Amino acid sequence: MSDRAFWITWYDLPVAGRGAYLSWLHGTYIPKVQSRPGMLWAAHYASEENVVPLGGGKGMVSRHAADDSVPAGDRFILMFGAEEPHAFMNPSPREFNAGLPDQDRKMLAMRIGERVNIMLEEATVYGPEAKRPVADMAPSAGVQLGSFNAGSYEDEEEMAAWYAQSRLPSLKNVPGFVRARKLVSIAGWAKHACFYEFASVEARNEHFVYYQRSHPEMEAASRRIVGKLIHAPKSPNLARRIWPPVR
Repeated sequence: MSDRAFWITWYDLPVAGRGAYLSWLHGTYIPKVQSRPGMLWAAHYASEENVVPLGGGKGMVSRHAADDSVPAGDRFILMFGAEEPHAFMNPSPREFNAGLPDQDRKMLAMRIGERVNIMLEEATVYGPEAKRPVADMAPSAGVQLGSFNAGSYEDEEEMAAWYAQSRLPSLKNVPGFVRARKLVSIAGWAKHACFYEFASVEARNEHFVYYQRSHPEMEAASRRIVGKLIHAPKSPNLARRIWPPVR
């Protein structure tokens, strides 16, 4: 089995009632989703504050969708993995949630600025920290997830070539790096995403932030390509896994 499909939900939560919500999510909601046919794993992440952007300084991401046009929640990221995206569509996330008992729907209503994508793996690259892939194993303890659209359709071929020829191959020897998956969407605002996994958030901050500085031509190309993208509000996110607990 291969986990090539992803149901990703970004959202915020109020402080009041957050503990009860998290207990419900981890103990009730996630098991209900995982009981659906085709589910392979679940993982829940809390986004970091004061993230050092790639390249330092102001970072590479310069364009974001307006908060009034795209839901802007991002403090929590809930992910489910499956073999193929139609595992999430019968019923769809919206239909599944609407059919839950009243108490479950009350908990779901606590989410603020909820944004959902159903995505499919386009390509994957492994790094020094990669172990033998296990289909039912949750992603790593530290992740970075960017979700975005190209500025125009003319930019997409250049972006795809950059990921294939430069961006993904360049990651193979970055210390602390586990895996990166370029994703494309079948449903949701973002047409594209890049999902990076690290041994820890600290490993990302130590080794990944400035990894391109030793290759100026690579950094220049990255800034040019990324500068054309329109990211979701506050994307990309750096996040720590809070469920399953990191051992």
